[in-house]
Amino acid sequence: MQTFLKFFYDILSQFFSGIMAILDGFISGIGKIFNFKRYIDIAKNYKGDFNVGEWVLFAIAVLLMVIIIGLIVLLIVFLIRKYIRFRKTVVEQESMLEEISELNNKVATLVQEKEEILAMKVSHLGLKPNESDTTEKPEGATGEEGESEEEVDPNTSIRFAKLHDVDMQYADYKIPDYGNNFTLSELVELFRNFAASQLGLYYKSEMIRLFLSALGCTKLVILQGISGTGKTSLAYAWGKFLKHDSCVASVQPSWRDRSELFGYFNEFTKKFNETDILKTLYEAGYTDDIHTVILDEMNISRVEYYFAEMLSILEMPNQDEWIVEVVSSGWPSDPIHLKSGKLRIPPNCWYIGTINNDDSTFMVTDKVYDRAMPIDINDKGQVFEPTSVPAQDINYSYLNKLYQEAIEANPMTDEMLQKIEEMDDYVIQHFRIAFGNRIVAHMKKFVPIYVACGGEEVDGVDYFIARKILRKFEQLNISFIRDEIDGFVDFLNKEFGQDKMKECIEYVLRLKKLA
Repeated sequence: MQTFLKFFYDILSQFFSGIMAILDGFISGIGKIFNFKRYIDIAKNYKGDFNVGEWVLFAIAVLLMVIIIGLIVLLIVFLIRKYIRFRKTVVEQESMLEEISELNNKVATLVQEKEEILAMKVSHLGLKPNESDTTEKPEGATGEEGESEEEVDPNTSIRFAKLHDVDMQYADYKIPDYGNNFTLSELVELFRNFAASQLGLYYKSEMIRLFLSALGCTKLVILQGISGTGKTSLAYAWGKFLKHDSCVASVQPSWRDRSELFGYFNEFTKKFNETDILKTLYEAGYTDDIHTVILDEMNISRVEYYFAEMLSILEMPNQDEWIVEVVSSGWPSDPIHLKSGKLRIPPNCWYIGTINNDDSTFMVTDKVYDRAMPIDINDKGQVFEPTSVPAQDINYSYLNKLYQEAIEANPMTDEMLQKIEEMDDYVIQHFRIAFGNRIVAHMKKFVPIYVACGGEEVDGVDYFIARKILRKFEQLNISFIRDEIDGFVDFLNKEFGQDKMKECIEYVLRLKKLA
C-alpha cells in the first residue's frame, strides 16, 4: 500500500508541477511583455551607437511594438466583452424561458377555469348529450346570461342540417339507368373532347388514358407536377363531364385530423358542423352516379394526419366494411343513412389530390403513395380542333363493369410478370429497394385498364414502375447509387427491349444528374 501511495504522490506531483509550470510561464511571459523598464534600459545601452537612419528604424520598431501590445490588449478586452454578452444572452434566455413557463401555467389555469365555467353553464342550462332534460322548469326561467333555457330533444332536434336536406331532396329518388354503351377507349376521347370543346382545356390522349386507368386501380389519385399545368383543372373537368361538380376542398396548413374532412359535433349548440365532403359522400350513397372530391394542394398539411382513417378504410377489400364513425352514438332524428352514428363510405366516390413539391409543402410519405396512383402533369396539352361533346350521364355501375371486364380481358402476360420479377430482384440486389403485394395488386389493375383505354402493355408497365417503384429511389443517397444507374438502364433495355422503358430510364437519368 505504501508503494502505491508513493507512486500516486509522484504521479500527482508530476501532473500539478506541469500545470504550475504552464501558469508560471504564462505569467512570466506577460510580465516580460509589459516590462517597460527593461525596454528603456535596452534603448539606453544602444543610443550612443545609433546613427540617424538607425534612430528612424528604432522609432518604427517601438511603434510596431506599441501597436502589437495595443492589439493584444484590444483582443483581451474583446474576448471579455464577448463573454459578458454571451453570458448576458444566456441569462436573458433563461429568464425568458422562465417567463414563458409561467405564462403557460397561467394559460393552463385560465383554460381550466374556462372549462369549469362552461361546464357549470352547460349543467345550468340542462344541456346533456343524447339526453333530454326531464326536470320541469318554471315558465320564463332564464339561464346565466338571461336567455331562455331550451331543451334538446334527440327525437326531434336536427343536428345534421345539410344531410337532412339531402334526405329531403332524394326522398322520392329512383336510380336511373342511363343506358351507357361506350368502351373505355371511347370514354378517353369523349372526355378529352369535352374538356377541349366545353372548357377550353387541352390534354393529350395519353394523359386522359393514364387518368382513367388510375381511377380504375385505386380510389385515391394524386396529380403532381409544376404549378399551372392543369392538375386541379383536370379533376374539375372530370366532375363537369359527369354532370356532378367535384367537391373542391382546399387543404389548409392547420388540418390535423379527420374532423377537417367530416366535421365535428358541437357539444354546446348540439349541432354537427358538416363539411361539403361529408355532404358529397352522403349524397353519393343515394345514387349510382360518379362523385369526385378534390383535395387541392393536399400536401400543404401532412396527408397521413387528416386522411389516415380514409386510407385505412379504402384499403379494405370488402366494401361493406367501408364504414366511418361520424358521431359516437345515433339520435332517432339523424339522417336516414347514418346508422348509429356511422356512415358507409360509398364506392362511387373518388378522391383526387393535387400536390406541388416546394418548400411550402410536406413530403408525401410512402404510406400515402403506396395506396394512391400518382400521375405527373408537367406539360401543357397541345391545342387541337375538338369534336363538340356535351356532359355525359354515366352510371358508376357501368364504369365499374368496364373496369372489371378490362382486368379480366387484358391480364398481364406471364412473360411481362417474369420480367418484372427479375427487375425486382435486380433492384433489391443493387439498390436495396423492394415493393410489396399492394403495389403488385395495383399494377395488375392499372395495366389491363390502360390497355383497354388504348395503350400498350409495356407502356403501362413503364409508367407504373417509374411512378410507384422507382420513386422510392428518392429516399436513397443518390451519390451512393450513381454508379449503379447506368447498369440499371442497360438491364431495362436488355430485359424489356431497347428504349421500351422510356419513363423509367428518363427518371433514373434525371436522378443521376442530381447526384
